[in-house]
Amino acid sequence: MDYDVVVAGGGPVGLMLGCELRLGGARVAVLERRTEVDSTIKGGAITTPGAEALYRRGMLPAMAEVQRQAVESFRAFIREHDGGDEGGGAPAGQGLGVVGHFAGIMLRADLVDRTEAGLGDAGPASEIAFVAQQDIERLLGERAKELGVEVRRGVELTGFDADERGVTVRSGHGDVRAGWLVGCDGGRSTVRKLAGFEFPGTEPEITCHQAVVEMTGAEDLKVGWTATDTGVYAYGPMPGRIVTVEFDGPPADRDAPVTAEDLQARLRRVCGVDVTVTGVRTATRFTDHARQVTEYRRGRVLLAGDAAHVHSAFGSQGLSLGIGDAMNLGWKLAAVVGGRAPQGLLDTYTRERHPVGAQVLDWTRSQVAAMRPDPRSRALREIVSDLAGTVTGTTYLTARLNGGGVRYDLAGTHPLTGRSAPDLELAGAGRLADHLRAGRALLLDLADDPGLRALAAGYAGRVDTLTARCPSRPKLAAVLVRPDGFTAWAADTGASAPAAGLAEALKEWFGVPEGVVTPG
Repeated sequence: MDYDVVVAGGGPVGLMLGCELRLGGARVAVLERRTEVDSTIKGGAITTPGAEALYRRGMLPAMAEVQRQAVESFRAFIREHDGGDEGGGAPAGQGLGVVGHFAGIMLRADLVDRTEAGLGDAGPASEIAFVAQQDIERLLGERAKELGVEVRRGVELTGFDADERGVTVRSGHGDVRAGWLVGCDGGRSTVRKLAGFEFPGTEPEITCHQAVVEMTGAEDLKVGWTATDTGVYAYGPMPGRIVTVEFDGPPADRDAPVTAEDLQARLRRVCGVDVTVTGVRTATRFTDHARQVTEYRRGRVLLAGDAAHVHSAFGSQGLSLGIGDAMNLGWKLAAVVGGRAPQGLLDTYTRERHPVGAQVLDWTRSQVAAMRPDPRSRALREIVSDLAGTVTGTTYLTARLNGGGVRYDLAGTHPLTGRSAPDLELAGAGRLADHLRAGRALLLDLADDPGLRALAAGYAGRVDTLTARCPSRPKLAAVLVRPDGFTAWAADTGASAPAAGLAEALKEWFGVPEGVVTPG
């Protein structure tokens, strides 16, 4: 084999997967047809699950600096547009008191109940949002280089042949042989098509344009998201950034250049303001096409990110969803490659991530329903807007936006089992995320139980052990955190037979301990 794994696609998801595989000891090559980061405008934010994953790998300071610069730009734009008023928590604040939006209905940060599960326990990652997709790709590219991931730019997968032992990947730069192939090559994935994955879903009904333009006459445009009689538009939070949503069906040609004339006509039609677009810095179009493969693996070929699921960009959940796929798959595939786990472990990838992707597709479909300009949909929008003005409504919508309800169906009854592990603050030992940077599992012993530590000792190199105290969770005795940051097992003080539960979880996720010979 030339490589253990070839990853097709070097966007954020492919780079994240390459990094996770390398942390697990796999020899990996990432093939990317572009020679540099695509500068076309894309998602301008990341939701908490994605930020949390990057935080756990030590990337918080870099993200925080990118966000600081972005927020400074937002504030300057608001001051210029509103004559010195930064919004004061109004919807125009975009990044100054809001946590996101549902169908263009802004969600105010001061109405979020942070005690809700999944909203108040992500630590500093919960403060990260305004980091654009290009910045995430750039930061992950730097990390991949540091880890020794071979990223081959200007190389496009053109075909492959898979058999029971591996995959021969073809490109214009020759063939390579790998044990596994993962398609992270976007919504029009070549890997998905050639491998024959089923891709059911719903047809598009909108055409959406997003662009950064130079224009005159923008003084009468409202900052933020605005619903009109003909659609929905957004202006800001950076100078010249516009979004138009029209319910005139999908574009006749998605690949046709987006021109200044087209953007001007659409913006005037939706917003009713006679702006004049004099130049286009960057522009793209998308629809609400929503599809998801029925399975994420076929033999030696797997999919992650947009290759596995496509949907509209409303809510900025696609980036975090793809990063979550990479985190979930990376450690499992590396364990299989390294002989630390059977191939059956990969079956849990579809089982865990497919429901998460399905939720995001439904989330984006529901936003389109609340954006339609017909009277019934506008009545629905008014009701959602009223709910978004309450603590309960905003908390629910924010939890869905941030994936707070995600819980994998894992064995065990503890409330933390199957959920993203809370970023516990440990006495004299930092925070939980500080101990997950190496990409290994962690047994956090909060009750100084030598019996539990002895069980984990048989998994040296696979499971790290840390004994510490957590004053904020005095009843929590121990937590087993998987490499992807999800809780595999947890126990409270006074729990019956905690050692038995831990032993079962260790065996399920990390195989048999060292020194134990299995029959056959």
